[in-house]
Amino acid sequence: MAAPRLRSSLRGALCRQLLLTLVVFSFACEACKKEIFNIPSKLEADKMIGRVNLKECLGSVDHIQSSDPDFRVLEDGSVYTAHAVVLSDEKRSFTIRLSDTKKRTQKEILVLLKYQKKVLRKRHTKETVLRRSKRRWAPIPCSMQENSLGPFPLFLQQVQSDAAQNYTIFYSISGRGVDKEPLNLFFIERDTGNLYCTQPVDREEYDVFDLIAYASTADGYSADFPLPLPIRVEDENDNHPIFTEAVYNFEVPESSRVGTTVGVVCATDRDEPDTMHTRLKYSILEQTPRSPGLFSVHPSTGVITTVSHYLDREVADKYSLIMKVQDMDGQFFGLMSTATCIITVKDSNDNLPTFRQNAYEASVEENTVNVEILRIPVEDKDLINTANWRANFTILKGNENGHFKITTDKATNEGVLSVVKPLDYEESHQVVLEIGVANEAPFTRDVALRMTTMNRAVVTVHVKDQDEGPECSPEVQYIRIKENSAVGSKISGYKAYDPETKSSSGLRYKILHDPKEWITINEGSGSVETYKTLDREVITPKNDLYNITVLAIDQDGRSCTGTLAVSIEDVNDNPPEILQDYLVICKGNMDYVDISAIDHDSSINGAPFYFSLANTPPEINRLWTITRVNDTAARLAYQKNAQFQEYFIPVAVKDRAGLSATKTLRVNLCDCTNPVQCRAAARSADVILGKWAILAILLGIALLFSILLTLVCGIVSARNKKAFPDDLAQQNLIISNTEAPGDDKVCSANGFMTQTANNANQGFCGTMGSGVKNGGQESIEMVKGGQQTLESCRGAGHHHTLDSCRGGTVEVENSRYTYSEWQNFTQPRLGEKLHLCNQDEEHMPSQDYVLTYNYEGRGSPAGSVGCCSEKQEEDGLDFLNNLEAKFTALAETCTKR
Repeated sequence: MAAPRLRSSLRGALCRQLLLTLVVFSFACEACKKEIFNIPSKLEADKMIGRVNLKECLGSVDHIQSSDPDFRVLEDGSVYTAHAVVLSDEKRSFTIRLSDTKKRTQKEILVLLKYQKKVLRKRHTKETVLRRSKRRWAPIPCSMQENSLGPFPLFLQQVQSDAAQNYTIFYSISGRGVDKEPLNLFFIERDTGNLYCTQPVDREEYDVFDLIAYASTADGYSADFPLPLPIRVEDENDNHPIFTEAVYNFEVPESSRVGTTVGVVCATDRDEPDTMHTRLKYSILEQTPRSPGLFSVHPSTGVITTVSHYLDREVADKYSLIMKVQDMDGQFFGLMSTATCIITVKDSNDNLPTFRQNAYEASVEENTVNVEILRIPVEDKDLINTANWRANFTILKGNENGHFKITTDKATNEGVLSVVKPLDYEESHQVVLEIGVANEAPFTRDVALRMTTMNRAVVTVHVKDQDEGPECSPEVQYIRIKENSAVGSKISGYKAYDPETKSSSGLRYKILHDPKEWITINEGSGSVETYKTLDREVITPKNDLYNITVLAIDQDGRSCTGTLAVSIEDVNDNPPEILQDYLVICKGNMDYVDISAIDHDSSINGAPFYFSLANTPPEINRLWTITRVNDTAARLAYQKNAQFQEYFIPVAVKDRAGLSATKTLRVNLCDCTNPVQCRAAARSADVILGKWAILAILLGIALLFSILLTLVCGIVSARNKKAFPDDLAQQNLIISNTEAPGDDKVCSANGFMTQTANNANQGFCGTMGSGVKNGGQESIEMVKGGQQTLESCRGAGHHHTLDSCRGGTVEVENSRYTYSEWQNFTQPRLGEKLHLCNQDEEHMPSQDYVLTYNYEGRGSPAGSVGCCSEKQEEDGLDFLNNLEAKFTALAETCTKR
């Protein structure tokens, strides 16, 4: 069998090695107490199997070595398996060699490993015999050391199949390290099954190789199932632990308590986890500056904490630590690395600001204000321009009257003492102030020191005397005057005094402001007397004081201003007044109506009010009743048999002092659902012109008369002018003063108007005169349209003359024209001119004389008046010299003034 042969060869080699070791021990070492461990037959890697007492054997040990590579021993005597171990025999032993290089002594401890086989009980004759089935070829747990030194190829183990007893078997392998990366790392001898490794292996790159072994005959027949063959790479401590950062930066407040966490350092190790190779230990190698140790680090977690309360930023504001981390749990043969840790000490308010002196002096003239009198410097060791350094000054004593204020100069951190309220030399020659100073940030020292967290200093302020003017003190003085007092009543007035002499002699008084000019003041004594009757109800608000501004002047012209507050005592001179005048009651929906009253006097002479029906006819007393609602209101109710109508009900109201007044209420008992309906009907039925309506009517009449007067004056003035020129048609002024189509107005120099037609056959008619009746005769109105002439404009039953159109007589060259003469003179000439104006240059009928509104006559040979105004805006009045014959009269009329 392959497996038994392999085990016997390994056992023979182990026995030879043990025998050799015993021989060496017998000559060079002393044996200590034997240790026996009972273990199972199979052990996993890194499993603890027991512990030996190393100190009992050798007091001082600096080197430990195990004779069996399958086991390793730690400094505390713990024995671990280096990799998976299978015990083929019931017993197995190895030795632990202890060395003390200083004393040059060595001792050995024999370790015996035992395991017990299960005891098989006798089988009963009737029990079934358990036959052993044919065993598969199985791998022996295999491992190789990381970074092995060889020699290479390095024999690992032999693989054999049970089928080799009957067949010629050829072995082969596959997997990572054979036909996968890394290629050709392992190979197996085809005939013997010996497995070899060709080069060193790094466990951090490959920790295990899962190979598959095959057993086949010469003709390719698979003699057995493929066999998994894992090869584990045993770790070697070949990697240094490395900090996660080369430089760590932490901050910690000064005066921190012992045990305050500063920060955490961390390192990693690429070796196999959960082994001694990756068991790290942290420590501090060096601290700069080299003061007493202020920091410590936890060996396992890397947490840095403070170990002293003497951490003072003012002594050192920064510390540098050299941190070390070492594997193998910090043993001297472990691998190590270092990092730098910079710890910055943050400032805390652990230093109070202090005055340079205990006492200061300053001086100031009386009556001065908003002046700086002293600067007080302080010293503070904390960090500059921080809340721990900036000072807050406080006046603790001596400023009860608020004369002083102290602030902090942000640039120099000095206290600036100022006067904000005038001082009086006569009251006090000097003022003693106690000043305290503290920081903006709270003090952080121990509670015992917090009782003195404010330094103090004394400041003596000397007040200098100054020649002053009069003093109005108190500034507001009060007097009382009864309402409606007789004019000339005298009352004590305002008093000022000289602060130097404390006397009022030599002062003159003057009233600067009296809102109602009710009071006059005696210039020498300051007493006042009434100039007019005082009315309390005039003051707004009524219960306020009546303030008079008084000026007091001394002999040198210096002055002060004060206020004389006059309290006017009320007199019952105002009876209550009912607020309502007209009331509407919807009978059926409303059984009553409430009325209310007010009294302008004070509450002493006011409510409660007493309402009653005053001197009413028997019919009113029978139909109406009045009852009290509250102190200022009453309820007016009617009987059921009251008729729909308006009632005039006199109601008397009396105040608490007995002063009464009577008011007649107009009450409309109406058949309605809402009082608004009756109010609207009353307004429409009873329209009364107000004073503004009457004034508007009178102004309208006056305006009408002024228009008539203007027309009469115009007619009278026109009599002195020539009424009709030789060529009347040439003197006509054609204007467009309406927004109708075309130029349809013809204005005469006499002041009357004619209107053209759309064509020559239509004729013309216009408006003459002012259009108002004059002396019983209507003015002539010529209407446009049809074959109308001037005669067609006559009204039926009236005789129209030219005088009636103009509002007077017309004189032409000292002769009076009759209507027939006027008609005979103007009719043919106007018809001819109208016919010519309605033709173009070729004597063809023109269509632009009377045009629609949206076309203003542009491009027409005849042109229009509208185009004249348009050209006037562009070219001035020069265009009048180039107009056609029909505009000659127009140009002459415009230029003759």
